[in-house]
Amino acid sequence: MNRLTTISTAEDIFPEYHRTPIGLLLEYHNLGKPFDTYEKAQLLIGMCMDNRKHLHIPDNFAFIIRAGGANLRYSEFKVSYAIAIGDIQHIALIGHNNCGMVNLISRKDQFINGLVNKAGWDREWAEEHFMHFAPIFEIGNEIDFVISEAKRLRLRYPKITVAPMHYKVDDNRLYLINEK
Repeated sequence: MNRLTTISTAEDIFPEYHRTPIGLLLEYHNLGKPFDTYEKAQLLIGMCMDNRKHLHIPDNFAFIIRAGGANLRYSEFKVSYAIAIGDIQHIALIGHNNCGMVNLISRKDQFINGLVNKAGWDREWAEEHFMHFAPIFEIGNEIDFVISEAKRLRLRYPKITVAPMHYKVDDNRLYLINEK
């Protein structure tokens, strides 16, 4: 089952996102819609900190929180701020392929050695640090995680529209995730 929907035309955007900031995000990034001018943010984008991702959006269009794996669990105060103070009603949650937060245990030695050699950490501290935090930040499968995080955010903020998306680093395009 293909869980990603390609957005090549405005008609490809799911009906619930038409004429919303989520639909506009897809139109700006994938379809090359000319930029409108914004005085305030229209949505919150939660996306991975990965440097290979760059969104094509107008200035002032969105608040953006970057966190490993698009995991907003530890950025919830910032999400609440964007909603309560920034008047945000829409969240685009964007995971991506080849995410470093998948299968963290396979990077254990590299992580520990990097902290020892590059940051001057004691090996025991570096190992303890990895073992404490890796299970917290491991996301498993990128698509499954974004779906579960979208569901969690919907429960936490029931009046907010949350759209799970996927960014393919090979083509620099956004895809909507079919949750069904």
